[in-house]
Amino acid sequence: MKPINEMRLRIESRSVNEAFGRATVAAFAAQLDPNIEEISDIKTAVSEAVTNCIVHAYAQSVGPIYIWAGIYENGVIRIKIRDRGCGIENVKQAMEPLFTTLGGERAGLGFAVMESFCDKIKVSSKKDVGTVVTLEKHIKGRENADA
Repeated sequence: MKPINEMRLRIESRSVNEAFGRATVAAFAAQLDPNIEEISDIKTAVSEAVTNCIVHAYAQSVGPIYIWAGIYENGVIRIKIRDRGCGIENVKQAMEPLFTTLGGERAGLGFAVMESFCDKIKVSSKKDVGTVVTLEKHIKGRENADA
């Protein structure tokens, strides 16, 4: 199915750009008239995905992060966050709550957070090529805000 509207953004993998990526996707999603909880969910999931690119994909360097978002007639927003970083060796393991390759202050909850705030999440990755995280959320909008 083809989106009825879409956007693309390229940012560098710098911590200062995480908020910009999150806010840009949230502003784009606003045309679906999401309620406060839905917009917060989108912002949180995008923030986690972009942060993963910054912290993991380009741990020792700065590289591009590509964000694409598409809106579909059924009130679904699909968001893809892609990097050309180191890739994930074992996606299934990386998606397990509390798994982290970095230790320290990292909790290993990024993918679990994304899953809890989205209806669908798909992660595809290839070592030394990069990773694509696809997030999907159905926006019910303000029609159900009082429910």
